[in-house]
Amino acid sequence: MRRTFGVGVLTMFAVLVSATLAAAAVEAVAPGSTVDYTKAIVIGCSLLVAGLAMALGTIGTGLGMGNGLSSAVNAVGRNPEAQGKVLITMMVGLAMIESLAIYALVIALVVLYANPLLKYIGLS
Repeated sequence: MRRTFGVGVLTMFAVLVSATLAAAAVEAVAPGSTVDYTKAIVIGCSLLVAGLAMALGTIGTGLGMGNGLSSAVNAVGRNPEAQGKVLITMMVGLAMIESLAIYALVIALVVLYANPLLKYIGLS
């Protein structure tokens, strides 16, 4: 767990350092000119938000589906005659849980492709 967290922190640090170097290169090419980085910042934050939405949405639904499936298997193991009713109830529950992951995907796609913030600040 610590190693994965460390790799993530190092990756984010590398991205920030490379972005700083790229910005310095732009400044070196066009000295004296003003560059507006607002759109780049908004798009970068949008990418981060879309990734977090998908990550948290799928982690939650994965845990919920795992718990539901575990409970259904335990119920069938205790009472095999009720397999049909448990299976139908489990499938409906899993479909409801999966809809949350689909909502997270829709939010991520809206943030990525139809970014309302870009239109709000007048950059689209």
